[in-house]
Amino acid sequence: MMTPQIIEKINLFTPAEKITSKIICGDSFDILKEMSPNSIDLVVTSPPYADQREKTYGGVSPDKYVEWFLPISGELLKTLKPTGTFILNVKEKVVNGERHTYVLDLILSMKKQGWLWTEEFIWHKKNCYPGKWPNRFRDSWERLLQFNKQPKFNMYQESVMVPMGDWAKNRLKNLSETDKKRDDSKVGSGFGKNISKWVGREMAYPTNVLTMATEISNKNHSAVFPKELPLWFIKLFTKEGDIVLDPFLGSGTTAIAALELDRNAIGIEIKEDYCQLAIKNINEQLKKYGKN
Repeated sequence: MMTPQIIEKINLFTPAEKITSKIICGDSFDILKEMSPNSIDLVVTSPPYADQREKTYGGVSPDKYVEWFLPISGELLKTLKPTGTFILNVKEKVVNGERHTYVLDLILSMKKQGWLWTEEFIWHKKNCYPGKWPNRFRDSWERLLQFNKQPKFNMYQESVMVPMGDWAKNRLKNLSETDKKRDDSKVGSGFGKNISKWVGREMAYPTNVLTMATEISNKNHSAVFPKELPLWFIKLFTKEGDIVLDPFLGSGTTAIAALELDRNAIGIEIKEDYCQLAIKNINEQLKKYGKN
């Protein structure tokens, strides 16, 4: 394992405090074993997908994916705080004309490992690349799986609220008698709503479908997700000063997002050139705010 490289910079927006970003070049499993238990508030990562990024990461066979990832998720289970959250960006690939089940198999195996599969978010890629295949259409979405250690965890829903939208003006103008009281679901689900409680509200809670562009500013990494993804989850599951970990840091996107939101960041990356790229990208981001 290489000697860890550390960047320590003054907080981007509140100079009275210090926020650090530690970039560690080495194997995630080995480094996670040395980390303190119950020390991380949020894990956000996009590990190598099955058989992809072969030139940069060697690729992991779909049939071996669960076997490869479970030791890492086991160490993350140890490292995450009881109130913390783990967000895993992953998507099944097509093998011999059908979707492989390694993501579903991984979810079931992680549940046996002790994780709670709390939620699933969908990243809708609103401008994904066009293409044509004989038996399917192009992918325009990816999974973002949420895992927790316990049912009660830190979640700051107000931080990601969205405008109500123009639809509310007409919908709430003339309320029926049903709209003015709790209307329970007719299918017996236990769900109910009172439309009148929406009157006067300017903000609403979002859905679990995140619509974001696929373009990213950094073109020097084989697979980078947009900064808006980790930004959204960091807002939702952490507060200022918390610690965000990405065990597959790549070019540093998660660490940059954490710094922008005044969170401490730890990034682990096995390839030395990507460690250097992450440091470069973080420093460039800091220069934009005059803190470097």
